[in-house]
Amino acid sequence: MRIPKISGFDQDALEKYVKNTGWLMIARVGSLAVKMLLNIALANYLLKVKLGILNYPMTIATFFIAMAALGLDGFVTRELLRDPEKEHKLLGTAFLLKLAGGLLILPFVYLTYIALNHFSPASAPFYYVLIVSLTGIFQSFNIIDSYFQSKTQGKFIMRVQIVANLVSAAIKGLLILLHSNLTWFIFALLFDAALLAFGYFYMYKQNGGNIFKWTFDGKLAKYLLTNSWPLALSAILVTVYMRIDQLMITQYLGEGPLGVYTNPVQWTESCYFIPVAIVTSVFPAIMNARRDDPERYRRRMQNMYDLMVWISLSLAIFVTFAAPFIFELYDPVYAEGAHVLSILIWASIFAFLGTASGQFLIAEGYTKLTMTRTAAGAVVNVVLNIFWIPKYGIEGAAFATLIAFATSTFWILLIPKTRDQGIMMLKSLFLITLFRKLKRNHIT
Repeated sequence: MRIPKISGFDQDALEKYVKNTGWLMIARVGSLAVKMLLNIALANYLLKVKLGILNYPMTIATFFIAMAALGLDGFVTRELLRDPEKEHKLLGTAFLLKLAGGLLILPFVYLTYIALNHFSPASAPFYYVLIVSLTGIFQSFNIIDSYFQSKTQGKFIMRVQIVANLVSAAIKGLLILLHSNLTWFIFALLFDAALLAFGYFYMYKQNGGNIFKWTFDGKLAKYLLTNSWPLALSAILVTVYMRIDQLMITQYLGEGPLGVYTNPVQWTESCYFIPVAIVTSVFPAIMNARRDDPERYRRRMQNMYDLMVWISLSLAIFVTFAAPFIFELYDPVYAEGAHVLSILIWASIFAFLGTASGQFLIAEGYTKLTMTRTAAGAVVNVVLNIFWIPKYGIEGAAFATLIAFATSTFWILLIPKTRDQGIMMLKSLFLITLFRKLKRNHIT
């Protein structure tokens, strides 16, 4: 099947990258369908208080798991594209750095739990949080994903994710049928991470890779940490403005409202695979254009922003109308989640644009700016949640998240060297470039 020609992209390269995106899409859509059906069954089985307790450990651990990743995944992909001969050194060094990070976060998780529990006692015991935090160790194997991305081999990622999600869903479904208690579902979260890690390892081995050839290089480790730390801090800050609302809901309102809120959050975040899959697949083409043809590089970025808006806007409109019907599948205790979903889904427009512009920042080496824009979004989210959660409840948290995403995405308008990209995103957001293309096609 031939891919329609898109202005600004080489047709042969486009065929390659879109097909890779297609594999990623298939994997994620399959995972999404299974995951969301399971989430509905799990929510109806646990009901909102126990569901809130189940999600509370992840709310704490996510901050530290992002810290343990050290921002290496995307940066290693770029380095593998630049110098594929260093595969074993890059993967080995990054793996050991991430493994060390996964171990070092554990005492910080404990201290955070103690501090939060002092102000507002949690129903989830510490060992729940500890079990979930151990996923930070298994995520070291995610560096293999960077290898496949650098080779534009999304089909291998697809196989791992589909199998892992099907097995995970089967196990959780079995736990529901056996009327298992909450502790088993906590262990299931850790099992998910271990299963995915094994899948990446197995697929790498099947494609001729050998992790025993990986080596650690001290100088390379210093180089990676020096260049990726802004991305690591950005990842932490991303979790702040994507997760702090859930932590603050628990502190202000308790586990019950958190249980209601997590359902629309999961629906919204399940859509965020779309920009990641697209941008990850075409990133090599964008990097090549930057090296060879600045004007083509600019056109490709504008086309990317256009595509992000077209997809996310269509998605937001559809989900806004579909939200009441989606929540008819849930127990009536979750009814308020429909309105929250219709608010949160509009943040996807800014999430899609932010993902695309984030690749521009990486390509240009503006990693510190990535950190700055994320920090701006995090600060806005925290401040708004302080005022809006006590007054408006979980709907206030949803609006705070929406504004935080918009702030983070368009922060680059305030920076002279990136303002041009911000203007390009605005043109896409207000459909200016779309109307220009339609007018040009009408004339021709």
